Amino acid sequence: MRVKHNLEELERIATRLRLHVVDMVAPSGQGYVQQGLGAADIFTTLYFAEATMDPANPTWPDRDRIFLTTAHNTAIFYAALGERGFFNTTQLKTYVHDGSTLEINSSERMGPFVEATCGSLGQGLSVAIGCALAAKRQRRASRFYVVIGDGEMQEGQVWEAAMFAGAKGLDNLCLIVDYNFVQSEGPMDLVMSLEPLADKMQSFGFAVQEVDGNDIGALLGAYDTARETKGKPSFIKANTLMGKGVASLEGLMFHQLRFPPEVAASARAELEAQI
Repeated sequence: MRVKHNLEELERIATRLRLHVVDMVAPSGQGYVQQGLGAADIFTTLYFAEATMDPANPTWPDRDRIFLTTAHNTAIFYAALGERGFFNTTQLKTYVHDGSTLEINSSERMGPFVEATCGSLGQGLSVAIGCALAAKRQRRASRFYVVIGDGEMQEGQVWEAAMFAGAKGLDNLCLIVDYNFVQSEGPMDLVMSLEPLADKMQSFGFAVQEVDGNDIGALLGAYDTARETKGKPSFIKANTLMGKGVASLEGLMFHQLRFPPEVAASARAELEAQI
């Protein structure tokens, strides 16, 4: 079911998710902490305001489905799943431990609430589109949300999938790009620019919006518009700030950030003060 929270509550949830990210990455000293902090508002709004789902019945056929295609960015994904009640948040302490189901690349081994194993970048959108098309043919009301990375959009399969979604008019599909301006090799514009991204997606038949991906109100408004759009899939370019919520980390553009204990402790203290 959809949960209803006001803006203030959602902001507190986003901060809790950021705290989980810090706690999960801190023991190893390095990981995808910057992306997780930056994308916390996207996952908060999807799991705690937008998507219709039932943690007690994760295989409910009419549920909305959320696909994380950048499957390595799991810290924020697992944090959202735990806080939403799909599993006990104490399990987050096992993140990337040997034998844990909370692997660095999320997989269906965790359970049915992981909609697809998307460890190979560029493939998640294709899987989601297949599911969205099937739901259309079955006349189900389910919606399909795909969180993709800007670096991942440099993969050719993404563009073939996008062209297909537009051609089929999949208005039950909402593609959200976590646009943090960096990929593993460096800044997007220096490696291989995606721009003009909005124009490209529009030409493929998507209804396009661009928002501040760290503005919860703006994200909620974008989802509302996407839900009301008929006859074409939706694309939301959500511009995010890496390290959002921790002043000393904001804007540091690292694909993997070294995270010494003293930095983690400082980040945790700063986030706790925001709740």
